[in-house]
Amino acid sequence: MKSDIDIAQEATIKPIAEIAGKLGLDQGDWEPYGHTKAKLSEALMNKLEAKQNGKVILVTSINPTKAGEGKSTVTVGLGQAMEKIGKKAMIALREPSLGPVMGMKGGAAGGGYSQVLPMEDINLHFTGDLHAITTANNALAAMIDNHIHRGNALNIDPRRIEWKRVMDMNDRALRQIVVGLGGPLRGVPREDGFNITVASEIMAIICLATNLNDLKTRISNIIIGYTYDEKPVTAGDLKVEGALTLLLKEAIKPNLVQTTENTPAVIHGGPFANIAHGCNSIMATKTAAKLSDYVVTEAGFGADLGAEKFLDIKSRAGELKTDAVVIVATVRAIKMHGGIDHANLSNENVEVMKDGIENLAKHIETIEAFGLPLVVAINKFPTDTAAEIEYITSWCKSRDIDVALTDVHAKGGEGGIELVSKVVEKADAPSLGLNYIYDLDDTLETKIKKIAQTVYGADDIDLSPKAKRQLSSYEEAGWGKLPVCMAKTQYSLSDDPSLIGRPENFTISIREVRPSIGAGFIVVLTGDILTMPGLPKNPAALNMDVDEDGKVLGLF
Repeated sequence: MKSDIDIAQEATIKPIAEIAGKLGLDQGDWEPYGHTKAKLSEALMNKLEAKQNGKVILVTSINPTKAGEGKSTVTVGLGQAMEKIGKKAMIALREPSLGPVMGMKGGAAGGGYSQVLPMEDINLHFTGDLHAITTANNALAAMIDNHIHRGNALNIDPRRIEWKRVMDMNDRALRQIVVGLGGPLRGVPREDGFNITVASEIMAIICLATNLNDLKTRISNIIIGYTYDEKPVTAGDLKVEGALTLLLKEAIKPNLVQTTENTPAVIHGGPFANIAHGCNSIMATKTAAKLSDYVVTEAGFGADLGAEKFLDIKSRAGELKTDAVVIVATVRAIKMHGGIDHANLSNENVEVMKDGIENLAKHIETIEAFGLPLVVAINKFPTDTAAEIEYITSWCKSRDIDVALTDVHAKGGEGGIELVSKVVEKADAPSLGLNYIYDLDDTLETKIKKIAQTVYGADDIDLSPKAKRQLSSYEEAGWGKLPVCMAKTQYSLSDDPSLIGRPENFTISIREVRPSIGAGFIVVLTGDILTMPGLPKNPAALNMDVDEDGKVLGLF
């Protein structure tokens, strides 16, 4: 089969004006970014406010493996399949980060004949949103150091600054640094560090803000550090919220593009789900839901991370109703969760799948705990055997779980017809409502424990002395009623990436917590999770190039 980029470059991409016209948008509702991309205006969102939302379908998956699960591909393919059966549908996705694009994971524009276009732009600089977020984040960092250098009127303790600089690339060398060296004119020396841009609180704020004024308010509430007497200092105390909002006034607008089959897609925001909340923006999902009868959206990594945060954090903040959930699984990933190494995935092995499928079972239990209807999508790979596919199918049917074989990578929307018929049936059925995993009135420790036990299957949590002190101080500060955002490895239900499948008899270790008051949640760091990833031994960037005519080469 052709590479993703070959398929994308051969696809017929329509002028973005045609896609906007297909949605019934007026000229003032959107702003062109070249011929194939557009920004949706805030005026459009205001105009649509009173319109009823279409059905929201959330696509999630089992814990990811090196074998690949294709969650974004299934999301795109399902949206295309909606249109194949005559439904008015849109897709809502996150923007890719250059870290995984240039590193190991790859892009986030789907794959095969179920991609969003132009995939080269989307996976690289797109409309500049991530650059704007990087700039705003680092402008705040510069303002903090300048304030301290210029007399420190707010009495900020340089040892207790929480705000880090960011860049949209995996760079382990910047995880811990020292700034301000070189004498009095170079600033005040202190320890600092970099996060990846998608872990910035400003990224989370962009994705949870509902308009420009809300964005400014949330930025003003960012906790940048503490005074010498341990009182919190905010971005509003520095009086920089106006300037930062100015830098983000275009980035807050959702981006309109299309798929390989010209289905409209909105792509906006890109927080990772292992170190952030893992969902595209509320404005993107809501706008797509109001412009269509069905919006297919995704949340990062497995249901233990992305789906939990979509439902416990994003749904609360955006007052979103989820009508059905798709859990993506592959034969290959289930075999890896059963203990088979990557080199032997092509060999049929139904026996090992009996252990691996327990990972799928736990994610099904999680979605059922939320009280939502679900369908399992078996994302087909060429190496899958009939016996292996039959095993998953029979396993699901024996438990009254709806399941569909999906081949949207090779066949586009046509490969998702079986899946879409079952998803529409679920989405159109009367809803029993959503059961959150925790109540906002629970203590922060209780919220963490409920997620660990209900979603991960842990026996308990183990709070470090530092985390205990932080949780106590956050409760005293009045932050106790906020949701929690768990930062955890994506590869395991536990906080140990080596524990594949469905681990048992484990404890989740909480080493520290961080306030993201602007975003509206508390970040909980588990295990050895890092907020600045590193590049692999052979980064994907080594295969990328551009020819003399500007044609992109080697991008997946």
